[in-house]
Amino acid sequence: MRKRVMILIAACLYYTGCVAIARWWRRRGKPCVVVLNYHRAASGYLREHMLYLQRYYHVMHLDEALDGCARSSRQKDRRTVLVITFDDGYYDNYTHGLTLARDLEMPITIFLVPGYIESSDRFWWFEGRYLVEHTEVEKVVLGEKVYHLQQSEERKDLELAIDQRLRYAATVAERQTFLVQVREMLGVPGPVMHRVEAERPLTWDEVAEMQESGWVSFGAHTMHHPILSYLTDHEEVRREVQECRAVLEQRLRHSVRTFAYPVGQQQHIGEHVLQAVQQAGYTWAFTTVSGINTPQSDHYLMRRVEADVTQHPFVLAAEAAGLWSFFARLRWLPVVRAYLTRHA
Repeated sequence: MRKRVMILIAACLYYTGCVAIARWWRRRGKPCVVVLNYHRAASGYLREHMLYLQRYYHVMHLDEALDGCARSSRQKDRRTVLVITFDDGYYDNYTHGLTLARDLEMPITIFLVPGYIESSDRFWWFEGRYLVEHTEVEKVVLGEKVYHLQQSEERKDLELAIDQRLRYAATVAERQTFLVQVREMLGVPGPVMHRVEAERPLTWDEVAEMQESGWVSFGAHTMHHPILSYLTDHEEVRREVQECRAVLEQRLRHSVRTFAYPVGQQQHIGEHVLQAVQQAGYTWAFTTVSGINTPQSDHYLMRRVEADVTQHPFVLAAEAAGLWSFFARLRWLPVVRAYLTRHA
């Protein structure tokens, strides 16, 4: 019900002209760059999203768009500059993202995690669900709690407990050690033997093909996707950031100037993380904090607009125009908020 209400509101914003007015208002202001933040490319409305964006925005490669914004220059194309980015580098970025980029002649940018490309492991945020789904153990002790896995609620609790241990790991080595232990406890083999194709990382061959197409560019997203502010060793933070750039530059054979912080909210980016990114030689770094970017934006705290292929195109239109975040700041009109609460 909540999703249907959101679509209804977004449709009203679209058909009443509010979205068009918001696009016009942004276009007449100072130069800016809207950066959309996707993850997956399949099983949704990505084609519809891209067709809409192609019509109403000037879609560019990330580096090109940022250079233009930094110069405060006006393009002949008066539409707002927009960039489509994907975090992590899923296989469907190749099967669906590349296909659409070629067919529609629209550039996209993908932030890669080289450690996962080279290991072919599942991304750590899939492990809790996968391990609980595939275990045949009836009872397990994790920490000081006993989980009875015949009960669905306790299975969900265990999944969450695994995810939390992985998320808040103080080092990448600690995260990997815990994964080995919990796999043994649950009797589930390692990731390569039971890899879910749709959730696997890209391969270097796929990355090379995407780059050769001319429609896909790449940025850095750390070596192993830890949440950087949770790492206790500042030297490990530096390695995660710096080695990622070095590996990508060796593979791609050109300079890598852009970086995206894993998870990327303010609490995931400490001052020492900012310093590590600057010292690694990146020109731009992206958060997941919602907003647009102007020539005055901090180059190491650039903003993005959350996007998802499951969003109805009306919702995407409102998001890209800035209307959705505007209403979110107002916490919606009281009547709408009450309605959503009753039907959540």
